Amino acid sequence: MALIIGVTGSIATGKSHLCTYLVEKYGAVHADADKVVHRIYDPGRPAFGRLVEAFGGDVVGSDGFIDRKVLGGKVFGDKEKMLQLRDAIGDIPAELFDLVAGWRESLADDQVAILEAVNLLEGEYMRRLDLAWLTAAESQTAIARLMARNNFSREEADQRLASARKWEDRAPASDHVFHNDTTLQAFEQEIETVYAKTTAAHSAGDLSGPCWWEWKETQPPAPDRELPPEERVGEPG
Repeated sequence: MALIIGVTGSIATGKSHLCTYLVEKYGAVHADADKVVHRIYDPGRPAFGRLVEAFGGDVVGSDGFIDRKVLGGKVFGDKEKMLQLRDAIGDIPAELFDLVAGWRESLADDQVAILEAVNLLEGEYMRRLDLAWLTAAESQTAIARLMARNNFSREEADQRLASARKWEDRAPASDHVFHNDTTLQAFEQEIETVYAKTTAAHSAGDLSGPCWWEWKETQPPAPDRELPPEERVGEPG
């Protein structure tokens, strides 16, 4: 059976670079949950019609696809409309579970697949995955990256990080934490080392289930919540 790894992490911690590195160097199969969700409401799919019916024809852009900025402007900050949006889009976890099931059926035993998801640990996705990897960086490192990479002001970078989950709270649910605070070379070396050890253990049948299960048992029931980042549509920032 193929090895399927969930990858998550806050902004400017190297999450996407880790995934890209594994795809380019080792041929891993990769899916970004955010992009998978956006395909749910492509023209011709049931959610497309439900969104138009619920929010009006002006949510359709000139290219015939849902304009996420227009739609986001209609629902942002309105809890009732956010719930209406969720109903219109449909069962997002089921879409991702179907993706993983397809990997299980089609990939060879020695292949590796990666599901990149912001809400990986807080949702139920780990029920179908083998491991969880978390990328982390100290606040000052992430702020410097945001200012250099995204041309953010210090205030903008601080605001973005203020809304991010702290890696310390998520580490107990992760099978490995990549601390990406130094050089790119060091980060990539850690990726290679952990990947080699993980795939070797998988081939030998020595991988235990993800530690997410034990962490999940310690968590209180989830309250009603707004949509996680990969389920939002056109939300500013």
